[in-house]
Amino acid sequence: MLRYRADIKTLLFVATYFALVAAQWIYAPRALWLAIPLLGATCAFSFLGAVATHNSVHCPVFRRRWMNRAFQVVLTLTYGHPVSAYVPGHNLSHHKYTQSRRDVMRTTKVRYRWNLLNGLLFMSRVVRDILPADMRYFRAMYRRNPPWFRQMLLESAVFLGAMAALLALDWQKFVLYVLIPHQYAAWGIVTMNYLQHDGCDEDSEHDHSRNFVGRLVNWWTYNNGFHSIHHIEPGLHWSLLPAAHARRVAPFIHPNLDQPSLLAYLFRSFVWPGKRLRYDGAPVVLPPEEPDEEWIPGPKETPADVSLGAIAPS
Repeated sequence: MLRYRADIKTLLFVATYFALVAAQWIYAPRALWLAIPLLGATCAFSFLGAVATHNSVHCPVFRRRWMNRAFQVVLTLTYGHPVSAYVPGHNLSHHKYTQSRRDVMRTTKVRYRWNLLNGLLFMSRVVRDILPADMRYFRAMYRRNPPWFRQMLLESAVFLGAMAALLALDWQKFVLYVLIPHQYAAWGIVTMNYLQHDGCDEDSEHDHSRNFVGRLVNWWTYNNGFHSIHHIEPGLHWSLLPAAHARRVAPFIHPNLDQPSLLAYLFRSFVWPGKRLRYDGAPVVLPPEEPDEEWIPGPKETPADVSLGAIAPS
């Protein structure tokens, strides 16, 4: 059923998210010592649902295509966004045109002198370009790839229906246990792009991405810290990334792009000294601010089953 046994963890994490939401919805804990940790855990597992979404559009979880399509609907409910809608801006813009004007998520769009603001507000800056571009892509796929468009509509319909039902049942619980975790997940998965690419060399064969190689953070995030090898081979399953990184990236990459601690990097980049630096220690020099270039692929460039990001074997 599963293409890789490691995705048992994916299924367990997704189930944990739904269990957390259900438990809080039913019992509505009022004691802060319990309510705050539970909400924090729900936000964390919603974010992990976003990471699983990222993984699934690159390398499907199941062997059967119908199961992957169904799982995309489930994942849509974990982080509050149709999984198919993740593909345009991420797979077709960011991966193909990293940090160029065709990358709708390029980090040079944020230009605050205080680097903490760049990290906090990166999502709010890029989302205003992502949404219109996604709409153009959806319109294009309506004619070019009807199966993809129908899958996106299915995910959207189930998501909107579920959210409307929960909102009608109890709007306060909906905001606290569903909406806030979803917003955190969306912010977190987009902000990771800033951490993994700002100050890197997009023209380099190996120095185009920043890696966070700590064992604990990678255990929880499906090895998402190994980002260079992911860009080199996007369809490689997440469980294979550490070994591939050690073999194909680590011997060649600048040592500053293999960060041993995510928390230490966050402190240095956003607290003290809090400077926006390139991987080699020089200040980031921003290019002139220019509008996005068109990145939506033509009909002959569009994969037949791009909704999955990779085609699962039948």
